[in-house]
Amino acid sequence: MSLQDELIIEQIQIGPMENFAYLVGCRRTREVAIVDPAWDIDSLMNIVREKDYKVNAALVTHYHPDHCGGSFGQNTVSGVAELLAVNPVKVYANKLEAEGLKKVTGISDNDIAKVESGDTLKIGDIEIEFLHTPGHTPGSQCFRVKHTLVSGDTLFINGCGRVDLPGSDVDDMYHSLQKLSALPGDTLLLPGHNYSHVPHATMAETRQQNVYMRINNLESWRMMMQG
Repeated sequence: MSLQDELIIEQIQIGPMENFAYLVGCRRTREVAIVDPAWDIDSLMNIVREKDYKVNAALVTHYHPDHCGGSFGQNTVSGVAELLAVNPVKVYANKLEAEGLKKVTGISDNDIAKVESGDTLKIGDIEIEFLHTPGHTPGSQCFRVKHTLVSGDTLFINGCGRVDLPGSDVDDMYHSLQKLSALPGDTLLLPGHNYSHVPHATMAETRQQNVYMRINNLESWRMMMQG
């Protein structure tokens, strides 16, 4: 059985902001990690139980409340803290995102596994690589599993994350998108929101249709983002 056949990957749209949460894991052991648990932990855990999965990690792309829970405008978003209450696990966040994650969710430093770009995590037989992709936030990260990339709010099929928010950076986003653009064309892109006409696409398709991926110099990028 190939690694792709062994891989569990479940894309779950959840909440009023068209967020995608993901279950990523190993078919042989039924172990999974939940990526960006927010909005409705009961529904996510119901899927886990129905599929006979075991959650042994939470992965957070970035600390914004719609991806990890907390107070979001007038909404109270259930997320990481609620998950830990019913299924205690480590929460894997980039080291630059840990403080923001604690403030938003109320979890403690002991709950967080602080990772750097290039670190890996084994879920059963599946290895997940952490890729630091700052720009939307200082510690935004993507998760790469062989030919699959979960990109959070760094890269969408037809766009990229906002860079006009506290902690965001135009130049960092450019360099992060350049890094992702260099991935093989058959890489399956799984974004953090359902903002496109399709829920996923290959990196080759994304490079072709996403104008943000076609800017090949920083000066032009800065001009476009200021426009």
